[in-house]
Amino acid sequence: MSDVLKAKIIARGNEIIIKGQPSEVDKAECIVSELFLMLNRNGALTQDDIETVARLTDWGEKSTSRQDIESVILYTKKNAIKPRSEGQLTYYQSTQNNDIVFAVGPAGTGKTYLAVAVAISKLKEKEVERIILCRPAVEAGENLGFLPGDLRDKVDPYLRPLYDALYEMVPLDKLKRQLESHVIEIAPLAYMRGRTLNNAFVILDEAQNTTPLQMKMFLTRLGANSKAIITGDITQIDLPAKATSGLVQIIQILQDIEGIDFIFLTDRDVVRHKLVKKIINAYQDFNNQDNDQANATHSH
Repeated sequence: MSDVLKAKIIARGNEIIIKGQPSEVDKAECIVSELFLMLNRNGALTQDDIETVARLTDWGEKSTSRQDIESVILYTKKNAIKPRSEGQLTYYQSTQNNDIVFAVGPAGTGKTYLAVAVAISKLKEKEVERIILCRPAVEAGENLGFLPGDLRDKVDPYLRPLYDALYEMVPLDKLKRQLESHVIEIAPLAYMRGRTLNNAFVILDEAQNTTPLQMKMFLTRLGANSKAIITGDITQIDLPAKATSGLVQIIQILQDIEGIDFIFLTDRDVVRHKLVKKIINAYQDFNNQDNDQANATHSH
């Protein structure tokens, strides 16, 4: 850590004294504060923890503030996962203040990724005992019955994005143990029927592909001390043409209930390749043109 900090840190009993230039003292204070938080959460600090926090504050010209540190959702060995847009910050803050959060927005806005990061952080902080991640097994043009293999082989491709997020955030050996012991469970939405989920963090991904009955079933599974994040993109619904999306309907039903929040992300929150934002906007323009032409036809 000495190669990152120019400030001098002196420990005397229960006191820590930091000496140096004001900017360096601020940086050191942020590092020490975050290390204390990690120590209280995890009961111990590793060399990796210290190096990770120190590296994340080594931002050259860019100043490090307490707000920067506090907005970090989760530290991994590679980096810190934190909101990267104003919409994502609002989304993250909502998850800290509400038991049920709906995150609605286009592809690339970090809906699922941030949800998994929040869930992992809550598990590490022992605020919940387990994480359950689920998706409806519905995709465009495909039917489970026609796919090869047993039920797991058929279902796993639909759940792969959830596995991908977990692999980035949890060391492989630890994740394997947590999956085997069902501390982390990944399952199709249909597997939630009949269960009561206590002390759990539950994520429903691709919720635009739920039916109204499935959405009601999912929301009524929540038990004591449980939290949920529901994510979806209402512009990419893969249900049959005349079917109602449970996500579209629930936005109208639950708007005014305390403890439930709806976050609407936009193209401004896209954090994938820069062309993704342009692709989303191009599709929106194309759909708007189609709607304008349809309205003009009806008016005649």
